Amino acid sequence: MMKQLTLDIRADAPPTLDNFVAGGNAELVASLSLLATDRRALPAPHLYLWGESGNGRSHLLQATTAQAEAGGRPAHYLNAASIQDTLPETEAALLAIDDADQLSPAAQIAVFNAFNRARLNGQSLLLAGPVAPLGLSLREDLRTRIGQCLIYEVQALDDDSRAAILATLAERRGLRLADEVRDFLLRHGRRDLPSLLAAFDALDAASLEQKRPITLPLLREMMQRGLAI
Repeated sequence: MMKQLTLDIRADAPPTLDNFVAGGNAELVASLSLLATDRRALPAPHLYLWGESGNGRSHLLQATTAQAEAGGRPAHYLNAASIQDTLPETEAALLAIDDADQLSPAAQIAVFNAFNRARLNGQSLLLAGPVAPLGLSLREDLRTRIGQCLIYEVQALDDDSRAAILATLAERRGLRLADEVRDFLLRHGRRDLPSLLAAFDALDAASLEQKRPITLPLLREMMQRGLAI
């Protein structure tokens, strides 16, 4: 049950594996935890995860990097667009590379070389992108290496999970969230969790400021004033 969670799912909370609302991604989260601390426990030393924007890809990479560092393992979180022609060669490090589809030609060679060095220097590569490996517009040898990783698609939350998260947030803050408000947000708003949390925070702030309950009329007024849901 979502109400049993003791997670900090505020939009501004530092990314951790514990505060990622797993939904159908429990196996992925468990594998990332092992990758951060003991890659030998996994069937492959490297991992690639993919999914639509807003499903938590960056959260998971940053959280895995943080867990590795907390456990004493060197780790580097890198956005693909920032990589040039080299990558850190830190012994036994975790290299987390976000938005792999945006690797430049020189960066693609650097990542391919990192795969080749990994067995000798004990590194693990964790990559994320918007599509499965076959759909990546990368050089063929690199795409083949990514295809040999442990691969997971990040599953989006279903509506029951989203509704439970909103109910949990309201309960923690001592608010009553009308069912019609929740249903309206899920039916007409953006469905990714960061957008839902942002809309809820805006409603909470308006409710406190105006000393009004969170109702559909309040939500409609805020939308007329420019609130994007």
